Amino acid sequence: MSSGYIDLVDEQLRNSKTIAVVGLSNNPERDSYRVSRYMQSQGYRIIPVNPVIEEALGEKSYPDLKSVPEPIDMVDVFRRSELVPPVVDEAIEVGARYIWMQDGVINEEAAAKAEAAGIPVIMND
Repeated sequence: MSSGYIDLVDEQLRNSKTIAVVGLSNNPERDSYRVSRYMQSQGYRIIPVNPVIEEALGEKSYPDLKSVPEPIDMVDVFRRSELVPPVVDEAIEVGARYIWMQDGVINEEAAAKAEAAGIPVIMND
């Protein structure tokens, strides 16, 4: 990893307080749940974004980013790579500051669109 990439990771984590987790599961066995629970334990406000659950980690779940009633610092994506473009479109629309696509989530076109809109992206990490 380059120092620029590490700096971007540090910047995103340092400047984010509210993280909308797209694809957050309420199943404790899922990576999205474990990562989000850890982030919550570190003081981050986690907002589940998943239309098929009502809550996760003690927080109300929303069907999409546009339904979240508060500003979002970071959008953390736990979705298949081909499902990322609409998430990025919504992240741009709601004014998210950062996008983080988790391990295995790769969509170069969506990342380029986000970055062109001024939203730094961490991808596949």
